[in-house]
Amino acid sequence: MAQLTDDCFAFGGRLLPLDDALAVIAAIPAVSGVERVLLAEADGRVLAADLVAPIDLPPFANSAVDGYAIHYGNGAVLPLDGRTPAGAIAMPLLPGTARRILTGAALPDGADTVFMQEDVRVEAGQVHLPTGLAQGANTRPAGEDVAAGTLALPAGRLLRPQDTSLAAALGIAGLSVRRRVQVALLSTGDELVEPGAVPQPAQRYDSNRVLIAAMLRRAGASVTDLGIVPDRPDAIEAALLGCTQFDLILTTGGVSAGEEDHVRAAVERLGRLTFWRLAIKPGRPVALGQVGDAVFLGLPGNPAAAFVTFFVLARPLLAALAGAGPDPVWAVPAVAAFAYRKKAGRREYVRVRLIPGPGGLAAHRHPVEGAGIITSLTETHGLAVLDDDRLAVAVGDALSVLPYG
Repeated sequence: MAQLTDDCFAFGGRLLPLDDALAVIAAIPAVSGVERVLLAEADGRVLAADLVAPIDLPPFANSAVDGYAIHYGNGAVLPLDGRTPAGAIAMPLLPGTARRILTGAALPDGADTVFMQEDVRVEAGQVHLPTGLAQGANTRPAGEDVAAGTLALPAGRLLRPQDTSLAAALGIAGLSVRRRVQVALLSTGDELVEPGAVPQPAQRYDSNRVLIAAMLRRAGASVTDLGIVPDRPDAIEAALLGCTQFDLILTTGGVSAGEEDHVRAAVERLGRLTFWRLAIKPGRPVALGQVGDAVFLGLPGNPAAAFVTFFVLARPLLAALAGAGPDPVWAVPAVAAFAYRKKAGRREYVRVRLIPGPGGLAAHRHPVEGAGIITSLTETHGLAVLDDDRLAVAVGDALSVLPYG
């Protein structure tokens, strides 16, 4: 299980800057455990050890096109010396001849250049070659992609389909990966009921667990959904104590300063709180701590705030616990189609819809941006990032937008 180190930031009365919180998260050690999985099951897992190429890729020099292989400089009209398709053993090229060759076929010994078939004229067994082609053209040398003995994929890589494709091309049937981060997911609140149930007056359906569980799985975690915990200190403490075997306890709701927000106090009683309340909007009431061997992350109860804080904080936390390298969301440039003012000293994430225009992407702010407005997520494409020291946005200003992906 991961342990928060002793040099973690101790929260105080002020709002913690987001960059300080991310520095704390980056220092959290990875969970232990490595397993071997088949290549077909490796997508989305974290590579546990460097993958060094056991062979050259491609393993032999081959033709990049359908055409005719020659030894450069042997003449412009050459007799045809057979045919080599892909997968066939290539006999050496006879001096002063040309060989019909197909894409991917092994380049025969004695050949170093391939002419594309559409540039060549063949008459009566003679191959007529054009001028102007460079030596080595249309060939793929052995090891052009990856040389044997070199690093193909680094440890800590969150494996993507293209990564598993590279491993397959190197003849690798399975990979050593870190075990998935085990997450216990809870919602808190007497006002919540499960979708499909009949709510009492003043109750609403719990959408956060569906949202967060899906985001956790997309981040590669293994999720155990433990349902809704009532707003009672004893029930919350019992639920937290029952989750200490997990790597991460993730809750939504109950970490603000209201009379029925008991989660933060329970974490302090049972373990320790590393930070609470961040200088961001939406999502100020976020708590990080530890209960037993489990890291604790408490997200806000409002759905849009839960989404934003997961996007900004939980993703890097899961990467740290999984032993993965940085997996940043690359911002796209956009032009503001709205005016906006904000407070200094906090990072704001404005939900925007991106519409192509003559000057590039135009970012339109969602008209209703409350922290509980789920349609502000479904009807937008990303988050415009307004840095801590920025005070205003004017129409036409340059923005950086983090796409939801």
